[in-house]
Amino acid sequence: MGGPGDPPEGTPEGGPGGGEDEYRSVVFDESFVRAARLQEFSAQERIADHAPAVRRRPPLRRGLSRQALVLVLLISLAFGTAIYMGVRNPYQSPAARQPVEPLRMTVIPLAPQDEVPGTTDTDQLYKNSPAAQFRVGAEGIPLPASRRTAHFSDGQVVTALTTAKDYIVRSSLYPEVVVGGQVRPVRVLLDPDQLDQFDESFAHPTADGRHAPTGWLVRFDPDSVELADRKIRVQGTLQAAETDSSTLEVTADHTFVYALRPAGSDAKAEASLFTVRRELHFRFDRDDLRLRQAQLIVSYVQAGPLSCTDDATNRLRPLLSGQTAKTGVPAGTDPYATGSATALCGSLSTSAEPRV
Repeated sequence: MGGPGDPPEGTPEGGPGGGEDEYRSVVFDESFVRAARLQEFSAQERIADHAPAVRRRPPLRRGLSRQALVLVLLISLAFGTAIYMGVRNPYQSPAARQPVEPLRMTVIPLAPQDEVPGTTDTDQLYKNSPAAQFRVGAEGIPLPASRRTAHFSDGQVVTALTTAKDYIVRSSLYPEVVVGGQVRPVRVLLDPDQLDQFDESFAHPTADGRHAPTGWLVRFDPDSVELADRKIRVQGTLQAAETDSSTLEVTADHTFVYALRPAGSDAKAEASLFTVRRELHFRFDRDDLRLRQAQLIVSYVQAGPLSCTDDATNRLRPLLSGQTAKTGVPAGTDPYATGSATALCGSLSTSAEPRV
């Protein structure tokens, strides 16, 4: 172990060794000089500045290195960004989500005043009807010009509109749904909180304003009718609006015109037109927009020609070419029964039928 006079890095190479060397205490190497707290001015510095013989050197820095400071700064910045994004998260947590309302539906049969007109030429049927200028299929459901709202971006508004359009197309224009009895293409677009009501409607159809399959989609009785022309005519509008900071609503109002003929008949059988007007109100929260699903909260349907006495809850049973409405009134309504819907029926105007 060196004595009190040893240099900081030990005895220099080539220097005199041995504890008995009388010059050992005054031999300093370069490292010893650099570690000194006092530094002697040069002769030139003393002559020019009249400074003291020595000056005190600044202490060596013992803190964090520059690389360590940069690393700490980056970690702090990343942590702050994560906290900020958590606070500004555009998607609400499931706990803060508003409850989904059940669908409220109304289905009104429209009875013809006279015999249902028909012909074997479906193009002529459309040409001589109010649907002459309607577009075919999904082309009749154009998206409106969209713009951002106070709390939703332009992309989110477009998502709401396209999801509503998808629901309308699948529930009104898919042949496998309209006459095939399938429901899955429509079901997959619904908010999960409405699936129980949807499934209950098809398992146990009830005219209570909550569980009518014809409130969810258009479907005919395949045992009585089939499509005479798969080019279904459509016309209507879509509108989107913000109801609050977490909800978008889309209102759809469309008229669909189907050319129908008796099930199992050949191409020579006369066809007739059947008209369905659907007013649908959709609701979207941020989870719905992210998952591209919809809440259907209102369904108002008018359809004809139908007989008021026929039950339009589960399936629509259109009156075809040459048929007339059965005499009678809708099923009776019990005003004492809570939760039941009022039986409604309207009259189909002759101006809504083709002239053949």
